[in-house]
Amino acid sequence: MVARTSPTERQKRVGLELHKMRVASGVSAESVASLLGVDRSKISNMERGLRNISADRLRSWACHCDCSDDTYVTALTKLAQPESPGWWERYRGALPGGLLDIAELEANAARLRTAHTVHIPGLLQTVDHARTIFDVAVPPLPKREFELRMVHRMERQRVLMQDDPPEYHCVVHEAALRMQFGGRTVVRAQLEHLMHMSELSHIVLRVLPVASGAFPGSGQTLVYAEGAVPALDTVQIDSTHGPEFVYVEAQLAKYRDQLDWMERLALDPEASRRFIHDIARQL
Repeated sequence: MVARTSPTERQKRVGLELHKMRVASGVSAESVASLLGVDRSKISNMERGLRNISADRLRSWACHCDCSDDTYVTALTKLAQPESPGWWERYRGALPGGLLDIAELEANAARLRTAHTVHIPGLLQTVDHARTIFDVAVPPLPKREFELRMVHRMERQRVLMQDDPPEYHCVVHEAALRMQFGGRTVVRAQLEHLMHMSELSHIVLRVLPVASGAFPGSGQTLVYAEGAVPALDTVQIDSTHGPEFVYVEAQLAKYRDQLDWMERLALDPEASRRFIHDIARQL
């Protein structure tokens, strides 16, 4: 198999975990190559996410590196070998890879925790609200890409409506609720949609009022995706040049603390619905 040149975030994450496992055990790349019966260069490519690794080889790798955490190894094996291509693969080559990585991250998450200061969460946006977001892209999006992004965003939302959806805990700042994206009619429909979605048992939406004052990470949009095991947690942060993904435990701990802080400051779910309702009535 020819090595790929542009691994997905999932593939890079699997490679990173293989590298961490090997380095932590003090095992050389040559030793693993000999065990698996491959060239040394293929080990490097596996650790960079440029080559796939089979389930059997991954377990052999873990055993050779004295990794006895079977729960972690099983979760990593499932991450390395998806049962089937995800729906987002239909957009490969037509949309930026980072958008597909976000969809894959959401699909693989055991639980999602998010915080949004200026924008309504993508998974909770109405079609008209999302359209106003893409309308102001810089530079303007070509018509075909605009429509593909719209369809892709709406398809992403199915993760919350599937038979066994992940828990979704979301903090939305009051500023995002008051943004006049699309005008009053669009905003009112968006707020009503938020109230409806917040009634679902697996969705916990909290509003952070302006009156709550300062909070850590203000202005930042982040998604904390819990993996099948804590060692596979990931944070995704929005930026103007595309999504950024964070895996380092020290940084993950910082973002967990940030989300905990915001949730403590925010209103409880019922008070949040009343807060959203009051804003909608003012429009």
